[in-house]
Amino acid sequence: MVWYCSMHLIIPKAKVQGIPLNKAWCTLLTSQRLLINSLRAATIVFLQTSSPGYLTRQESIAVSGVDDLLIRSLLDKNQFHDPLDEALNLGISSATWPIFGLLWPSGMHLAERIASRPVTDERILEIGCGLGLASLVAHRRGAQVTASDCHPLTHAFLDENTRLNGLLPMPYRHGLWGTAATRDDGLPVLTHAQDAPLCGLFDLIVGSDILYERDDTGTLARFIGEHAARSSEIWVIDPNRGNRAAFHKHMALLGFAMHEQVLDQAEHDGVEAYKGRMLTYTRH
Repeated sequence: MVWYCSMHLIIPKAKVQGIPLNKAWCTLLTSQRLLINSLRAATIVFLQTSSPGYLTRQESIAVSGVDDLLIRSLLDKNQFHDPLDEALNLGISSATWPIFGLLWPSGMHLAERIASRPVTDERILEIGCGLGLASLVAHRRGAQVTASDCHPLTHAFLDENTRLNGLLPMPYRHGLWGTAATRDDGLPVLTHAQDAPLCGLFDLIVGSDILYERDDTGTLARFIGEHAARSSEIWVIDPNRGNRAAFHKHMALLGFAMHEQVLDQAEHDGVEAYKGRMLTYTRH
């Protein structure tokens, strides 16, 4: 069953797909989103305004093994707001801008894995965290976890989601493992960020859907190697992007042994089918 609580939307300057949002459009948009979300199970959805320029939603997310989490995310993948070119200067295009702020199936699988891992004194790092669902699960359970990403809004969303769930602030660091040679407009990519850079070594490094582009030079593996303790474990949830072979090779060069587990799942109870792999790399 799904329960809905709509909020009045008044965003004079905001746009979705280039269309100015006025009160009438917001009412129509809300109705459409409520209809779409009625197909999803076990969620409480709040549609709300955020900073001018993009819309957000808030919903209760069920993660097997732990209490539900309230998560604020972008309304959909059509949201975009980068007036100062902060994201563009980090190599994040308008097409990829909203990716950080959405919940993805691979992220759900990673959160469930974290929920079942015993809490110890190990140091955990989530890379490319986006909304940081796995980090929030670990943080709530008392684990020593640091979330990292390169999107300029990730930290703010993470802070808001820790607040929504009554948690203390979580350590967050800027983690960027590669950039394109040029921006959309042809200028060089800058890598300066307002958040403190990632540093230190971690016992467990996790990431979901981070093998999204071809990486023949091993940029991601090197980034992981810079932050992995000598004896460490790496988890990667990969929705069959097709870039595993090269990543395996570069991780092996760093001394990691790999175990691969199939995560194929049929559609059930309103949850979409999923095909992917749980990649576990260990080094002792």
